[in-house]
Amino acid sequence: MKWVLLAVVIFSAGVQSHLLRGSPVNSLCDELINPSGYSCIEHTIETKDGYILALQRVASRNQSLKLEYGPPVLLQHGLFMAGDVWFLNSPQESLGFILADYGFDVWVGNVRGTRYSYGHVTLSQTDKEFWDWSWQDLAMYDLAEMIEYLHSIANSKIFLVGHSQGTIMSFAALTQPHVAEMVEAAALLSPISYLGHVTAPLVERMVFMHLDQMVVALGLHQINFRSDTLVKLVDSLCEGHMDCNDFLTSVTGKNSFFNASRIEYYLEYEPHPSSVKNVRHLFQMIRKGTFAQYDYGVLKNLLIYGLSKPPEFKLSHIPASLPMWMGYGGNDLLADVTDVERTLAKLPSEPELLYLENYGHIDFVLSTSAKEDVYKHMIQFFRARRKSSSL
Repeated sequence: MKWVLLAVVIFSAGVQSHLLRGSPVNSLCDELINPSGYSCIEHTIETKDGYILALQRVASRNQSLKLEYGPPVLLQHGLFMAGDVWFLNSPQESLGFILADYGFDVWVGNVRGTRYSYGHVTLSQTDKEFWDWSWQDLAMYDLAEMIEYLHSIANSKIFLVGHSQGTIMSFAALTQPHVAEMVEAAALLSPISYLGHVTAPLVERMVFMHLDQMVVALGLHQINFRSDTLVKLVDSLCEGHMDCNDFLTSVTGKNSFFNASRIEYYLEYEPHPSSVKNVRHLFQMIRKGTFAQYDYGVLKNLLIYGLSKPPEFKLSHIPASLPMWMGYGGNDLLADVTDVERTLAKLPSEPELLYLENYGHIDFVLSTSAKEDVYKHMIQFFRARRKSSSL
């Protein structure tokens, strides 16, 4: 595997304003959105545990000089991705651009640890404490703070779109009443709350070989597939055991509808770093088949949770009145159909569903035909929730 190296930036820990002063070195607006002719403004927020997150606000290139924003929608990316994933194809194919062209007030989330949200008020990315988080923190702090910020700016409920890990975060956050009441509707692509039936070959091998424990033993606290150490470690897992030449397929399953000729371009932006603790939490879900908080072991669980086992997130706590829409695929080896069905059985409501037999995990964000296959259905779902809107 030869990843294309990008410079890594640390956002200033002293940023106080929600609106970035000047252009950060890693500016999603400057890299992908403004060059396509769209209005894009960089914002920052600070989470309750001190992380500095970047948000981008995107408006259509078809709007007049006086921007009039429509219904707010937050796009939340998946694991090892960032907000750039919503803009990697052409404006006619990328969900971020498409929603803006339909008049939505598009906000792009970037969780802690990604190259756009690499700051903390006191910690450096070289501190191990900087990486002491998992997806439950991304849900309870990052996503919750983003939703609250959008809600305050728009003075209305928001639409929420998640993909992959972004759906894990969404499910967990929406079990919290104060978060759910700010969301008008949620659309989830490759929805995940249970991972007991993951069959992606390389992921299965990583879990079996306890890759999470290997990287801890190496003294690592972040998972960065652009680092020589991680590249060599993954190569050693593949060598003599499986064909990892098609790395993406070995991790996610077959993706049939994205432009394979653009792989090198995609790799200029993906993958983004994540924490070892986050991967360990996901591996716990695979091994145990649960949708629960991080398992520290019996003694620390007792200290933190007052229980010997970590508490589960109760999907039944998501309000039955919250409209939900889900798109999932038959070739997705991460959001397996059996696990999706288990999720559906636990929810108190019946989401609207779009099942695409030939779609894989990445197809839902990078398919060149997703506008017709997926996004038009999502937009119809949102528009039905806002019948009084001018959309």
